[in-house]
Amino acid sequence: TVFMQPATLALIESGDAKKGDVLGVARIAAIQAAKRTPDLIPLCHPIALTRVGVEFTIDRERACITCEATAETVGRTGVEMEALTAVSVGLLTIYDMCKAVDRGMTITDVRLLEKHGGKSGYQSTHHSSNKYKQEAITIQWQYLCDLMREDTIVLHIHPPRQSGPE
Repeated sequence: TVFMQPATLALIESGDAKKGDVLGVARIAAIQAAKRTPDLIPLCHPIALTRVGVEFTIDRERACITCEATAETVGRTGVEMEALTAVSVGLLTIYDMCKAVDRGMTITDVRLLEKHGGKSGYQSTHHSSNKYKQEAITIQWQYLCDLMREDTIVLHIHPPRQSGPE
């Protein structure tokens, strides 16, 4: 999820962002990132993906956009790293395309929601006892990017925060 000023969200929705169709470009970037995961993450082996789906959900009340990615393969391995990479790059692309109008955007809640197959079989963070809203596909970390001097990005890794009761 990327949180932003309401005016930034309106700009994205209207299609009037200076760099073009923000969500269209972010979707392409996310799909490309899933396919290039082994080039980005050391020791992550190449996987023949059969499908990568990327969906963006706009929440006007909270002034945010959530990205959810699904990656599939016919191989005997999991593709969670590809989905996580897709979400991260999709959200970073939104940030990049809108940073000129909103440097206060915050990317959060990147975590794995559900996984089928691979060595570990089925995994889900949707437990019946879990009463907290799951916001996006991602890893068990919250990413908080702070823009520092001379455009140096510092990435702080925090334990996941609970989004609150549904």
